[in-house]
Amino acid sequence: MTTERTTDNVPRILVIDDELAIRRFLHTVLSSEEFLLHEAENGHSGLAAAAAFRPDVILLDLGLPDLDGIEVIRRIREWSQVPIIVLSVRDRENDKVAALDAGADDYLTKPFGVGELLARIRAALRRTLQEIPEPLFSSGGLQVDLGSRRVMLDGADVSLTPTEYDILRLLVSHAGKVMTHTQILKQIWGIAYLEQPHVLRVNISNLRRKLECDPSRPQHIITEPGVGYRLKLLS
Repeated sequence: MTTERTTDNVPRILVIDDELAIRRFLHTVLSSEEFLLHEAENGHSGLAAAAAFRPDVILLDLGLPDLDGIEVIRRIREWSQVPIIVLSVRDRENDKVAALDAGADDYLTKPFGVGELLARIRAALRRTLQEIPEPLFSSGGLQVDLGSRRVMLDGADVSLTPTEYDILRLLVSHAGKVMTHTQILKQIWGIAYLEQPHVLRVNISNLRRKLECDPSRPQHIITEPGVGYRLKLLS
């Protein structure tokens, strides 16, 4: 079911969830926020809708009656980079990591707060719709010039080691998206370091000392416990 709208530039949200109560709840909440919604009750219809409806964001349950949500993510990632936010009752770290490693952008455990859901959707839309004419990333007081490899905080240059910069560049390229420990370790150090997460923790700690006003309460590099890290998009 699709809500009726006539404005072409209204953000499109695809909800793939077999629970009618959840779909009705999301329909009420998201329609009031001026989103164009389409609903699918299983994996196969969700895959078809993703191709036909061309959503800007997909909200996906993992426990579907015909296909596991992880498989739905993998199939969508074969042809699309549309942001996928998982909404699931599964709260184990292994489930979260598996979904994110498969290509999900974010993960919320049911029950979730409406405010947090809307914030995650807005962040996903900013990543999708943001057009940067220059390779310059800006979030809060943090600026990263990808062309010149220059990092600034509140207008002052920040000196990073090559590894620290590579981690920051990776987080910038996926700003707002959770990057799992495995994803970061594989891309920065290679598969030989997948069992050495302490290497990543040390470098994240060093980055925070250089980029955060209070490293114990980071505003830029956010920890997703047991999963990985996310570079927060700040105005």
